[in-house]
Amino acid sequence: MGLRFLEHVLILTHDPEGTRDWFCDNLGFRSGDHPDFGFPVYWLYIGEQDVIHIGKARHSTHQDTYLKTPSDQAGMDYSAAGALGSGRIDHLCLNCDGMAEFVERLTRRGVEFSERKAHNSHLYQLFMREPINGIKVELNFSWEEAVRMGRVPAYTDEGAHAK
Repeated sequence: MGLRFLEHVLILTHDPEGTRDWFCDNLGFRSGDHPDFGFPVYWLYIGEQDVIHIGKARHSTHQDTYLKTPSDQAGMDYSAAGALGSGRIDHLCLNCDGMAEFVERLTRRGVEFSERKAHNSHLYQLFMREPINGIKVELNFSWEEAVRMGRVPAYTDEGAHAK
């Protein structure tokens, strides 16, 4: 027995369509097929793997019952669906390549992002906030890809510095 990989993340939101569109338009996810759960959802794919599921927050009693676990206490909101930001999870991280295309797409669409070199690693990171729900998103690229592009991070192993 052992963990193999993260299968998916569920985002419950007041605006499922806007959330779907932001992730597809800005990060290149593909919206695809999903089972009928008796409440509306969107599944976003990387290749053939569904990795982000999106649903309408507090859609129905059926949805609440479906998503419930045996230890849930009555009256407690476990969904974090009403809170802006990433709720109980700080951020979503995606491993990527093709940084030039991402930078061009995000810049063209007006998505603000910060850049940093991850401490003591060979990762170059872009951080942004998805505007519909305020979810923080991290994109990780190889340091070598950033160097080839001539990118200068605002934060390195030595700390913050001006670009």
